Amino acid sequence: MAYEVARALRAPLDVFVVRKLGVPGQRELAMGAIASGGVRVINDEVIQALKLSASVVEAVAMQEQVELERQQRLYRGDAALPDFSGRTVIVVDDGLATGSSMRAAVRALRQSNPRRIVIAVPVGAADTCHSLQADADEVICLYAPESFYSVSTWYEEFSQTSDDAVRRLLASTRG
Repeated sequence: MAYEVARALRAPLDVFVVRKLGVPGQRELAMGAIASGGVRVINDEVIQALKLSASVVEAVAMQEQVELERQQRLYRGDAALPDFSGRTVIVVDDGLATGSSMRAAVRALRQSNPRRIVIAVPVGAADTCHSLQADADEVICLYAPESFYSVSTWYEEFSQTSDDAVRRLLASTRG
């Protein structure tokens, strides 16, 4: 999705790795998220509603930290993130359910002092799209239904993008 947005805008494409902290047994339900720069966002409502212990949250966070680091090495190699200072950054995702991953991304990117952060998604829960306006400078959500079950519900085909596909798309826009 980000590749298509970057291509349409003739803007540079890069990757910023964020990992959802999925509830054990319900991986698509986020109890939080982690991002580069040590940012951690916890969704207290989900944790309290499901009576999840701190040790469960910590175990999932540690597991996801390993995967975050693996993906960063694979996608970025030794390359540093671009300098976002004073620039507009458009953060694209396939959709927003709880917003934990996007919130973590925006908070982590804020550390780089961008001029503006714009969130762009095709679909998201209405309350999540609204609440993220407090984190980002602008939220573009093309469809925000009140009745929202999961991001995958709004897609005919919702398979994971492979590591190789991510690397190919990034390579096609560099140099």
